[in-house]
Amino acid sequence: MHQSTVATRPPEPDFSAITTDELHAYRDAENRFRASDAARALLGEPDARAAVTWQEIALPGRDLPVRVHRPAPTGGGGAAARTGLPLVVHVHGGGFVGTAAQCDWTNSRLAAELPALVVSVEHRLLAPGSPLAHAVDDGWDVLRHVVRHAARWGADPARAAVFGESCGALISALTAVRARDAGLELKAQVLVNPVADVTGTMFDHPSITEYAHTPTRALPQLRLIRRLAVPPGADARALSPLYADDLGGLAPALVVVPTRDALADHGRRYAERLRAAGTPVRLTEYPGARHAFLTLPGVEPQAGAARAEILAFLGAALAG
Repeated sequence: MHQSTVATRPPEPDFSAITTDELHAYRDAENRFRASDAARALLGEPDARAAVTWQEIALPGRDLPVRVHRPAPTGGGGAAARTGLPLVVHVHGGGFVGTAAQCDWTNSRLAAELPALVVSVEHRLLAPGSPLAHAVDDGWDVLRHVVRHAARWGADPARAAVFGESCGALISALTAVRARDAGLELKAQVLVNPVADVTGTMFDHPSITEYAHTPTRALPQLRLIRRLAVPPGADARALSPLYADDLGGLAPALVVVPTRDALADHGRRYAERLRAAGTPVRLTEYPGARHAFLTLPGVEPQAGAARAEILAFLGAALAG
């Protein structure tokens, strides 16, 4: 399925003119790098106190890989895996690129320290013919599947949370709304540098202008994400949690915003909307941190503090 290999990072393409074939080639090469040992200097080493494996979940019409993090069994002699663990369903960022393996540094530590079962969704990536609605279905379907089969997974279905980063945070936010509507109670949602708006107003936020091309070339990537996410004729509001009709009664939220990020105002505005709807929300800003900083502990000094905050927030929410 996925293997840790020696890989070279591909050069960044011209996202404004990328073809479908070029997109697939870039994605494959970039994800090989992110899953490789060579990437650990940027992405961090997984925690040895957690067992990390790939599994496949049979979902309607598809088999979907998930990266599963469990607290490693203690003691010798093939000690049995723990049961009754709180569940964290995680969704990685990237939109048209990315893999659950890039988030091992955080997810393995959550598994070991909460402790918890952390299931990271290898969702369908954005591409022509694979819009955001598919990835949103993947996040929701994995949560629903694991909750329904909680005993088989060693999880406690009454203690579940969602956690996502960037486009994964958008998926997690929409999953929290679907969970409320389906009567599936979540204890928490953690949204890190979330995309909250893929409508025509996606680029109207001041942080988009301020950080369009620094510290990374964010704007061309965000334009590509929107182009792929919302095919002509699709309802962009249905995929934009910022414009959800009702944000009341949702799981308590932690919204993490790095300030040197084109999407910073997406997180700020979404936190405001949650608060106005009566959903408990904590907004924490990390001054000077850039987008995706949580996945880059090798170069982003505030990643450790953000991970500690997420651990504490989830620990309180998922306490037995």
